[in-house]
Amino acid sequence: MSKKRLIHRGETKLLDTVTRSSAPGQFAELADGMVHYEIAGPSDAQTVVLIPGFSVPYAIWDPTFDALVESGFRVLRYDLYGRGYSDRPDTTYDQDLFDRQLMNLLGALGIDKPIDLVGLSMGGAISVVFIDLHPEMVKKLCLIDPAGLPWKQSFNARLAQAPVIGELIMGLMGDNVLVSNLRNYFHGDRGYAELKQKFLDQMQYVGFKKALLSTLRSGVTTGAVEAYQKVGKRGYPVMLVWGREDRVVPFELSERVTELIPNVEFHPINEAAHIPHYECPKVVNPILIEFLAR
Repeated sequence: MSKKRLIHRGETKLLDTVTRSSAPGQFAELADGMVHYEIAGPSDAQTVVLIPGFSVPYAIWDPTFDALVESGFRVLRYDLYGRGYSDRPDTTYDQDLFDRQLMNLLGALGIDKPIDLVGLSMGGAISVVFIDLHPEMVKKLCLIDPAGLPWKQSFNARLAQAPVIGELIMGLMGDNVLVSNLRNYFHGDRGYAELKQKFLDQMQYVGFKKALLSTLRSGVTTGAVEAYQKVGKRGYPVMLVWGREDRVVPFELSERVTELIPNVEFHPINEAAHIPHYECPKVVNPILIEFLAR
């Protein structure tokens, strides 16, 4: 490693063989590091790939993963680099890294037929860029409260993008800021305590906060406008799901997504915030399954 790694307060553990031996799921050694994933369902079924958001582990897909597998799909979920049990490589966390991660993971698993993508928040931005770069690899797309378009981010998020200041914020208040932001993912309390514990678990591993800062600064969460436009022009089947009470990526941005992707099928979800599939699985799962099976 050419650069000295900054260790933030609270990051007390290293991801190593011992750590991973007790982790759920499976691991693949890819070009940029080890990736934590889970795949289930019939090997000859249509593959659905679930891409998580900015700071959450793949546990964010628990209700969706199980429902899709039970419906007969082959389902793949994974931790983005820097999150969950995936490595925290000492590199720039930009769209190239996340695109390369997905392509390499598909290759390692021998998945060479077109997939369906379901992208949550920043996973939506990763999804549209992936389609732009590899149009032959995707059949359908579902976006859930997607990022990738410019919007007025929180004061803390804007401060964190400044050199030095971002490191100070993460060092002094990072844990509190991140957990507080996670609370904003929810409209009520359904599922919050369980997800909070899994969120806290990943925060213990060295490199987590540095990966988040790098991701913010590289523009992944706001720089995918052109990719959205291209997806809209290609005519892919696209579904958009958005919690009406979203305070993280504002619900009002759904209008911009429908402008960029005119053929999108839009499902606003009442009494849900940034993760409607997690808060309201009984509402979202049937919609998603019907769209993918259509």
